[in-house]
Order: sequence, then structure tokens, then C-alpha cells
Amino acid sequence: MGSSAKHESASLSAFIAGALVGAGVALLFAPQSGQQMRGLLRDYGARAKDELDDAVDRGTEAWGSAKDGGQELVEKGKESLREAGRQSTGFAESARKTVNEIQDDLASPHR
Repeated sequence: MGSSAKHESASLSAFIAGALVGAGVALLFAPQSGQQMRGLLRDYGARAKDELDDAVDRGTEAWGSAKDGGQELVEKGKESLREAGRQSTGFAESARKTVNEIQDDLASPHR
């Protein structure tokens, strides 16, 4: 997860915590009837749930995106390693042929 997503998540958490504290203080200092209070709490709870659901959806999207990006990097890394292996095998084979040729030249009586 990028630092922007972490910052956004922290900001959202701080906002929700502040909203909860603010709502609690407002409830303590604003006289309401029991029915009105229950209605306010129900509305506030529904809004908080919607915001939390949105935050979870954004978090899930960010996680999926990060996971997909990570899998892509792993696949690129695997292919790079396979290519490096093919190249090193080719270099080793070329070196082996060169060594054999030099040995044959040194061993031949026509020097």
C-alpha cells in the first residue's frame, strides 16, 4: 500500500473517531426526547455504517491493486531469471568450446 493510501486511511480513521466523539458530546449537551435521540442515533449509525462500507471498499480495491502489481513484478522477475539462466548456459557452452579448441591447438603436433 502506498503512502498516499496509508495517509488517506489514517485521515479517514481520524475523521470517523472525531465524528464519534463529536456526536457523543452533542448528545450529552443537547436535550432531546428519547424518541428524537433514538432517531438521531439511528441516522448517525446508518451514516457511519455507509462511510465504513465505503472505506472498506476503497481498502479492498487498494489491496487488490497492490496484490496484482506484486504478482506482475514476481512474474517479471521470474522471466528475468530464466533469461539470465539461458544466457549463462550459452556463455558456458561458448567458453567450453573455446577451451576445447585451445586444448586441441596445443595438443596438435602442427604448432
